Amino acid sequence: MRQNDPDAIFELKNVSYSYLGKIEALRDITLQIRRGEQVTIIGSNGSGKSTLLALLDGLIYPSSGQFFAFNHPVDERLFDSIKDNEFRTYFRTKVGFVFQNSDIQLFSSTVFEEIAFGPLQMELSPEEVKARVEDIMEMMQISKLRDRAPHTLSGGEKKKVCIATVLVNNPDVLLLDEPSAGLDPRTQLWLVELLHELSHAEKTVITATHDLEIMEMISKRSIVMGEDHRIKFDDTPRNVLSNYELLMDSNLVHEHMHIHGKTVREHLHGHLHEHLHEHGAGDA
Repeated sequence: MRQNDPDAIFELKNVSYSYLGKIEALRDITLQIRRGEQVTIIGSNGSGKSTLLALLDGLIYPSSGQFFAFNHPVDERLFDSIKDNEFRTYFRTKVGFVFQNSDIQLFSSTVFEEIAFGPLQMELSPEEVKARVEDIMEMMQISKLRDRAPHTLSGGEKKKVCIATVLVNNPDVLLLDEPSAGLDPRTQLWLVELLHELSHAEKTVITATHDLEIMEMISKRSIVMGEDHRIKFDDTPRNVLSNYELLMDSNLVHEHMHIHGKTVREHLHGHLHEHLHEHGAGDA
C-alpha cells in the first residue's frame, strides 16, 4: 500500500519516456518534489530536461513507471478519462508552465487578451477577470503593453507576458523551461528577483536550465540530468557547482573552464597561449 505524503507535489517512480516508442528521452527517473521547493533541473541539450517538465505538466505520460501529482496517479488512460475531469481541472489550475519559446505560448491580439484568456476559462466574472489582469500587469510592470500585439514585443517583454499568463491563475506550481535564455542582464535580474518573491510566497518553482550562472540564485536543490537521460546527482546547487567532475561528465563545462563561486569562467586566452607554446608558435 502506497503511503501518501501530504506535502508531495510530484512523485515519479522508475519513469521512462520514449518519443514514438523509439527515441529515449528519460530513463528510470525516481524523484519526489515537495510543496514549496525551489528546484533547478540542469543538464546539457538533449539530456531530457524539457521532456521531464512536459511530463510534470501532464503534456506527455510515462512510457513506463508511475507518476503521481498531488498524490493522484497520472497516466494517459486515467488522466483523460471522463471520471477524471474534476482532477484534470484541479491540476490545470494548480500547475503553470512557461515554455522556452515565448512565441509558442502567445496567440491573442493584445497583451490584455493574452493574460485574460486563462481566467476566462475558469468561468470568473468579467469584473474579476479584469481585476486579476490589471493586478498581474502592474506586478509584472507591463501595464503599458496592455494594448500591444504580443508578436511586436521584445524577447524580454514576451517572456514577462508569458509568465503573467501563468501567474494570473495563481498556480501552486510554476514550471519554467530555460527562462533566462536570450534575456538581457536587466531582465535576467528581474527574473531572479521574481523567482525569489514566488519562493517567499511558498510557491513550488521548478526551472529547467543549463545556465550555471543563475542556478544558485534561484534554487535550493539541483537535479543533474546526464546525457544518458538519467538523474546523475540530486543535491544543493553549491555541491553541484563544486563537483567539477560531475559537470564535466554531464557536458555542462569542458576541460578549459573552471568555476569561481557562482560564475563559470572560460580560460580561452590561457589555453590559446599554452597551445601556441606547445607548438612552437610562441617563439616566433
